Amino acid sequence: MCYHNGQKVTGNEFIKLKNLQKELLRYETMLNNPLINGFDYGLSAVLVPVNEDDFDLVQMEWGFIPAYLKNRDAVNKMRFGYKDENGQFKPPLTTLNAKGEELLKPGKIYRDAALHRRCLVLSSGFYEWRHVYPLNKKTGQPLKTANKFPYYIGVKNRPYFFMAGIYQPWTDRETGEHVNTFAIVTTDANKVMQQIHNTKLRMPTILDDNLAFNWIFGSPDENSIQQLATNQISSTDLSAYSIAKNFKESLDPTEPYKYEGLEDLVS
Repeated sequence: MCYHNGQKVTGNEFIKLKNLQKELLRYETMLNNPLINGFDYGLSAVLVPVNEDDFDLVQMEWGFIPAYLKNRDAVNKMRFGYKDENGQFKPPLTTLNAKGEELLKPGKIYRDAALHRRCLVLSSGFYEWRHVYPLNKKTGQPLKTANKFPYYIGVKNRPYFFMAGIYQPWTDRETGEHVNTFAIVTTDANKVMQQIHNTKLRMPTILDDNLAFNWIFGSPDENSIQQLATNQISSTDLSAYSIAKNFKESLDPTEPYKYEGLEDLVS
């Protein structure tokens, strides 16, 4: 899965990306965040098509809100869980990510968005945890409790790249609040990501420029949408390295950190 993302793009890179000087007026607040915690349910920069060959850069709330939820109280119950009238805790439903393999299944909350509201989530790199189970010194068997090591993952020679996304407009029917919300599409982990995200074996669906264009500008049929949603970038195109366990509190969360005894990744 992908629950932590970075959106730190320099001015020159941003001009190249958007080719609109006026957008720099919004640059400082939109594109200067190396670490966005999805569980804060805040705003992130998302690209949406405005016509057949142009896009706009907008801010959306990370965390897809189904249209049937009538107010923020219902949204918070979905996101954080709640106790029902019998005192039973109902666990939260996380909609930060949407499985690419299941987007178009009948009855899925993401189906309509996958068909009609596809977007691109800008990323300069994302974060995942690697679980390593130390061996019991007596038995030689892995212990039940893992040591967890965070990693920062990007695309080689790309200061920014695109993740497939889907979005949903949502209105609070009590207050009138209106927001656009999104989820990052995920797919099966490639060889490198299988070693990092080695519990759930998932990764964001990363699209090169051509596939990104087809995702938001094309008119793909359901089979093509499915193929794009489950696109798996090659391991050789990724850069990945370990970072400090307290990276969330660091001034530079992307700074490399080496752990003694931690095996290197195999490409």
